[in-house]
This record gives sequence, C-alpha cells and structure tokens, in this order.
Amino acid sequence: MKRSQINAALKELEAAARKYSCFLPPFCHFTPEEWKSKGHDYDEVRDNLLGWDITDYGLGDFDKVGFSLITIRNGNVKQPAKYPKTYAEKLLYLKEGQYSPMHFHWSKMEDIINRGGGTVLIRVYNSTPDEELDKESQVHVHVDGRERVVPAGTQIPLTPGESITITPYLYHDFEVAPGTGPVLLGEVSQCNDDEHDNRFNPPVGRFPAIEEDEPPYRLLCTEYPPAED
Repeated sequence: MKRSQINAALKELEAAARKYSCFLPPFCHFTPEEWKSKGHDYDEVRDNLLGWDITDYGLGDFDKVGFSLITIRNGNVKQPAKYPKTYAEKLLYLKEGQYSPMHFHWSKMEDIINRGGGTVLIRVYNSTPDEELDKESQVHVHVDGRERVVPAGTQIPLTPGESITITPYLYHDFEVAPGTGPVLLGEVSQCNDDEHDNRFNPPVGRFPAIEEDEPPYRLLCTEYPPAED
C-alpha cells in the first residue's frame, strides 16, 4: 500500500471524526517527528497498538478491500499485569465500494455502532466446528437489545445510532449500502488482539506492506519508534 494512500485515508478518517464530533485523544495528533521525543510514559500507546491503523489486508486494492481504524483504548492480553484493562474502543471508517473481509474472533466480543454517515451492512454466519462458514444454520444476533434470528448470510443494516453485538466465532464482514455514503463506526469490545485473534475466511493479511512514495502524515500503530532509555 502506498504511503500516499495511507496519508489520504488518515485525513479522511480524521475529517469524519470531526464531522460527527468524535474527538480524538492527543496521541492521534502526534507527528512522526514528535514521536521521536516521546518517552516511556507513552509505552501504553506503543505496547497496546493504540492509534492509527489503515489496512488493505495485503491485497493491494484499498478502495475495494480496505478499512480505516483508530484504536482509542485497549488492554493487553500478553501483559495483563502491566495493562489490566479488559476492554477496548475503536473508530472505524468505511467508504462506499470498500469491503472488510469475512472473519471471526476466537476470544473477543464486540459491539459495532454506527456513529454517523451511511448505512453499514454486516453479513453474519455461524462457524462450523472446523471453523468454516456454516451456510445452513440460522444465526442469533442482538441488535440494540433485540434478539433476532436470521438466515445464514443475512446482511444486517445499521443506520446511524444502531448497533449489533458480535460474539466469538460469529463470522461477519462489512460493506456500505450503495448510495448511502461513507460510514463512521464505533467499536466497544473486550481486549483487542489483532495479531492473534482474527480468523479470516478466506485468509488475508492484517497489516499492510508500505511503499514509501511520500513522507508519513501520521505514524501507524505498528510504526512507533521505541522510547529512548
């Protein structure tokens, strides 16, 4: 993925957050130069991958398969004594024509909330015992406190203010209803571990390889320099 694409996606998500009054924490505004001077007091940001996360899932076609995210808060399943938070929060941004691939989480339960913009469509399937898509059994989902039973592969539409609970082993993907415009989503969840808790079907990557065609506007959560001792 080109750095210029990442920079443009960052600015677009930044603008959407401003538009819908989702104010970002200070670390989201640090420049690459500012990060060089940040000490161990910002290790929670580094260790828990807080901040910007732009991905094309390693497929090289961000406008068709991609997602823009910000992790605002998170614990750490590998260092629970140091970082005891059991919860996480994200903002997610999806444009019309973009798709976020089918996946489930082995451990994490999450609520996905439409914070503003268009209508997001979330397709759901149960998982089979061997972790494939169950294309036969009905799916029980909870949408804003209402339990629904829907056929396998149903797309649940969420308009602004609506939300869905995604339980472990529940396959789900994301796209935007045509003609409704880009959507800003919130995610409230258990502790997030993007390195080990995503089962994509079919398999894809999670973090992009980057082609440096211009200087970075912001650093991604995987790019922070270590603190100087």
